[in-house]
Amino acid sequence: MRKIGFILLVTAALISAPRTGLWKVIGPGGGGAQFYPTVSPHDGKHVLEACDMTGAYLTEDGGANWRMFNLRGTTRAFVWDPRDAKVIYALGHALFRSVDAGQSWKLVYPPPERVTGVEMSSDHADEEILVDGKPAERMAALAIDPANSKVLYAAIGGTLQVSEDAGATWRKERDFPGRVRRIWAENGALYVAGERTVFVRENGAWTEGAPAANPWVDIVAGPPVIYTISARGGAVSEDGGKTWRAFQLPGTGARFAAVATSLHHPDTAYVAYSQLNLDGANWSGVAKTTDRGRNWQLVWQQGREGAPNVTDSWIAEKLGPHWGDPALNLGVAPNDPDICYLTDLGRTMRTTDGGKTWAAVYAKTAPQGWTSTGLDVTTCYGVHFDPFDQNRIFITYTDIGAVRSDDGGRSWASTTDGVPRAWRNTTYWMVFDPGVRGRVWGVASGTHDLPRPKMWRTMSPSRYRGGVIRSDDGGRTWRQSNEGMRETAATHILLDPQSPKEARILYVAAFGQGVYKSTDGGATWALKNAGIEASEPFAWRLARDAAGGLYLVVARRSEDGSIGKAGDGALYFSSDGAEHWRRLNLPEGVNGPNGITADPKVAGRLYLSVWCRRGEKPDGSGGIYLTQNGGQTWQHVFSRDQHVYDVTVDPRNSRNLYACGFESSAWRSTDGGKAWQRIRGYNFKWGHRVTPDPRDAKMIYITTYGGSVWHGPAAGDPHAPEDIAGVYAPK
Repeated sequence: MRKIGFILLVTAALISAPRTGLWKVIGPGGGGAQFYPTVSPHDGKHVLEACDMTGAYLTEDGGANWRMFNLRGTTRAFVWDPRDAKVIYALGHALFRSVDAGQSWKLVYPPPERVTGVEMSSDHADEEILVDGKPAERMAALAIDPANSKVLYAAIGGTLQVSEDAGATWRKERDFPGRVRRIWAENGALYVAGERTVFVRENGAWTEGAPAANPWVDIVAGPPVIYTISARGGAVSEDGGKTWRAFQLPGTGARFAAVATSLHHPDTAYVAYSQLNLDGANWSGVAKTTDRGRNWQLVWQQGREGAPNVTDSWIAEKLGPHWGDPALNLGVAPNDPDICYLTDLGRTMRTTDGGKTWAAVYAKTAPQGWTSTGLDVTTCYGVHFDPFDQNRIFITYTDIGAVRSDDGGRSWASTTDGVPRAWRNTTYWMVFDPGVRGRVWGVASGTHDLPRPKMWRTMSPSRYRGGVIRSDDGGRTWRQSNEGMRETAATHILLDPQSPKEARILYVAAFGQGVYKSTDGGATWALKNAGIEASEPFAWRLARDAAGGLYLVVARRSEDGSIGKAGDGALYFSSDGAEHWRRLNLPEGVNGPNGITADPKVAGRLYLSVWCRRGEKPDGSGGIYLTQNGGQTWQHVFSRDQHVYDVTVDPRNSRNLYACGFESSAWRSTDGGKAWQRIRGYNFKWGHRVTPDPRDAKMIYITTYGGSVWHGPAAGDPHAPEDIAGVYAPK
């Protein structure tokens, strides 16, 4: 358990979004699952949506530009105040409220005065707020009384709770069987959607409607009109759920994914479909009704070649029009049924003309490719600069492979040409030949998100696909280069810069196999595991110190870090170019090493990044450890974050260090790790590593697990609000 400080400041502290100022999120845009597009009832250009990677997003110009903010966890719903355009609620691991149109957020539920701590017990450092020492019940649904915005209705557990003071206090109204899916308050009535039935309160009396024919996949309402869908069918009620009428699309076999209606124009609804058989072909897309489901028009009818009325961005161009299918959610403007947003596994699309045309709002055309609108949902591992052309930058991504910029980051293009198709999902790392222009190696795999346990919990690493790729034209095209290497999820590649240009020595960490070595520039490889103890070592990261010694991090084999020596992570050292390995002692209590970073100028000086064990105290085994004698002894130099992903040494000055992890912060030390300062303005929950900007010593890049790449000041933004650190009082 990770408890952060004592939470007395939570009543006044704010979670704030990064501003359009010194910090920017860069990349091609999109690339991951997006959810819950929610249009403001006051202005159709104001839209909120979420993703599965802790980011949330706000646009105030109809999707042309988005601003990411972070509430330390995933958000499952947004609710706009129907009377005050500046008041918004967000439901996630807690209920937050903004009174300034999404610029800042304050905890509403659980009651701030009852909060006693925060628990981060999973390997993803997911957060649970503790009330009286126990995890608080989560809120499943929320509605605001349109006649009085201080009156809130919430589903907590299996109960309906009511607040008459904007969430300061709550009282129980009644229990419901099973879970509550949605709540709506409209025209003096309250509608509560359970698992298959809608309950209605009118004039103080409750009635229960007829059960739907099938379990609901999605349900929406413009009360009293309610639309529901199951996987293979849909129904509409015009009397608040008392009775239901089935609806069908043209053709047969349609599978439904999402449904949405306009709150104040419920005659109109949109449904996302796939596997529709019509005219001898299979179709996917969106259908629309303007007569409460009696008739449907296929306003987005996508076949193999896409749809003629859909203008997509780089995902369709590079990955194909079906890459993001099927749709996940739809959202229609409450006061304009012609405005509808669609989200899927990689994109957000929008129509403003009732479905006649659709366009991407996750990316826009740039001079030499594409650039993000701010709607980034991508995991990335590194930012890599061509040593012969610093305007050529690469980002190594999950799900979308790698991308390249030839204009200093203003434009991005996918750069996976020649990579074996089964390996294109993830590029974990790249390394440039410092002496040969255009020569670069990468490691790619069809298995993403390593070393997170969700990837190896159900699949043996022996089944992973991937290996080494090489380019001789600056990363424009690639070819497979892994003769002698069994296919593997290769997660890191290291080059010996002192090896001859005509016979470069390279090392690869192969997750589930060990370490491979090449002495001929990657043409052939040999497994070098002498001394490595595990039969399927989770080889994760490599490092080379100033004297040429090699270090290997083996990731641990447990979700919670508590299963003992057989599943502990490990650290190995080789003094003879990986021919033999010797296991080093980890610091006492440590079994979750995640990164090892060598000082490039001082042999034996290394920084170990560590994931804590589940159930540990705030000053547990996680954080950063320093050794000055090659791992013989260790000093715990940083513990404020217990899930540190990696440490970076600034190549210009090895006293300058950076660290990042899964606790919404990045850190900087200017004295070799003795003291650390939080980098103000960066607040994404799941961070990976910091890369100093080689073109500007005052700037850094931060790669993230789900929020693309952040670019901003190395010392932080002094004018940025203390958005995350102040919420859960820092130590």
